[in-house]
Amino acid sequence: MIVCVAVVGHQNNPLYIQSFTKADDSLKLHHIVHCSLDVVDERVNNPKKSGLIINETFLGLLNPTENYKVYGYLTNTKVKFILVTTDLEVRDADARVFFGRFHTAYVNAVSNPFHIPGKKITSRKFAERVSTIVKSFGLSSSS
Repeated sequence: MIVCVAVVGHQNNPLYIQSFTKADDSLKLHHIVHCSLDVVDERVNNPKKSGLIINETFLGLLNPTENYKVYGYLTNTKVKFILVTTDLEVRDADARVFFGRFHTAYVNAVSNPFHIPGKKITSRKFAERVSTIVKSFGLSSSS
């Protein structure tokens, strides 16, 4: 189950963070997202050490913790997408599909002529698309 998704700008400023839990643990999830940015920077700055292919946007598993697994994605404009899940057995293929759909929703949101680049994403339509994508996570592979 996905518990949090985040969009972080190229200067590590949060553009969008959404929690999908009933509990009031948003501060903990913000901390997890923030800590995972260090891993993203490490992988991007040392691609040979991390085994990352230069043109690969999917960063894979960033930070496994006791209760969560954190996955990352980096766009060509250095915007980072972070996925926090409680599923211990998430397949990379499912995460790639999720990030592809999430990236498309992000591009549609920032293509709005009223959106100011680098500012928080406040579009209700984007939030609805993200919720739909989160609800469908992992369903396409089980059929």
